[in-house]
Amino acid sequence: MGALRNPVRLIPLLFAAAIALGTALLMLPFATVDGNGTTLTTALFTSTSAVAVTGLIVVDTATYWSPFGKLVILLLFQIGGFGIMTAATIFGLMAGRGFGLRDRMATEVERNRLSGGDARSVLMLVLKITLLVEGLVAAILVARLMLAYDYGFRDALWHGVFHSVSAFNNAGFSSYSDSVMGFQHDGVFLGPIMLAVVITALGFPVMQDLRANGLRWRKWTLHTKITVTGTLVLVALGFVVILASEWSNPDTLGPMGVGAKLLNAAFHSVMPRTAGFNSLDVGAFNSETLLWNYVLMFIGGGSAGTAGGIKITTFFVLAAVVLSEVGGRRDAGLFQRRFGAGIERQALTVFFAASTLIIAASMFILAVSDLPMERVLFEAISAFSTVGLSTGITADLPVSAQLVLCVLMFVGRVGTITVATALALGAEPRPFRHPEENPIVG
Repeated sequence: MGALRNPVRLIPLLFAAAIALGTALLMLPFATVDGNGTTLTTALFTSTSAVAVTGLIVVDTATYWSPFGKLVILLLFQIGGFGIMTAATIFGLMAGRGFGLRDRMATEVERNRLSGGDARSVLMLVLKITLLVEGLVAAILVARLMLAYDYGFRDALWHGVFHSVSAFNNAGFSSYSDSVMGFQHDGVFLGPIMLAVVITALGFPVMQDLRANGLRWRKWTLHTKITVTGTLVLVALGFVVILASEWSNPDTLGPMGVGAKLLNAAFHSVMPRTAGFNSLDVGAFNSETLLWNYVLMFIGGGSAGTAGGIKITTFFVLAAVVLSEVGGRRDAGLFQRRFGAGIERQALTVFFAASTLIIAASMFILAVSDLPMERVLFEAISAFSTVGLSTGITADLPVSAQLVLCVLMFVGRVGTITVATALALGAEPRPFRHPEENPIVG
């Protein structure tokens, strides 16, 4: 009963229930093309990947699942994305308000709820932005498929809506067997997908701030400044690194013209941070490109959105702490604002926990398979960060390894919200402090 009264504990239970329901629906005989149903492992993995808006697959979405099965998958990542954005935004309000904890916690957090007006306001904002962005992107994609590729309206509508919903929720699922590789020369198709991914990767607190204050930098919150700046820096660096390292690769950018190279480098600088669509063969990337993808996937996108990873704010808080320590400054901060010690500890906790989980999962997968570490580590980071990119090894992994990836996807998606909120809300003042003593570091 305690879990049911506590929203921080309730969120994992709700997502687990959604995964269980999705698994049951995908195991129905008419969910597959052959009408024979699927295995528990395949259904569980697909459902977890969809609800966690990851995009990793063990079977080809386009050819394995029936129209019913594909519709179930679409609904799962729509529900998962909407639930994540709503829960993360509400918990962010609970944890980040500027009120006295002992005064407002008694009326809101200890009763385990925000006011009805706050919750409704967040819910309506999320719903409005979801419908607006998904509708606009779907309209562009449908028109493009009909006008440039001679699709009939029904097929164009299905593929356009599927990719629009998947992009907005950063799910990375595609209704095509090769993801979006068939559109690698089409900026009109890839551009809206990139835009939808970037928008939701910012997170809803940033969207709300931008809606209220526009481009007036001085009025932005520190969270918005860090998220927007970090996004621009990571996308720009990713673009340069991928363009340079893959420029002459005959299996990726090599055969393309300059315009297509620029387009696909930009596309793949956005996708590893959260989404998982690929217009290039990720398995053919050079080692230096894969290494940079590790970084982009691990950092992820903005908080209180559908992006995964440890989040931009976590990374930049830690980077600021390191720079302040190197520079001999007592306080760490950015944009003329100082970070509190609690935020620094939370960022360090998230970073350490994520690193530990990824390393432990990678070691297990290496022990039960004969795959190279480079690809296994890529798969583990992609699963934890709910990115969905793969070098092509997911279906070849043993069942035990696929189940470990399921755990990573669930913890990486739901666990980051609950852990961060619990850390922010769970600090209790002690009536005493131990004597201080400093061990030798370094």
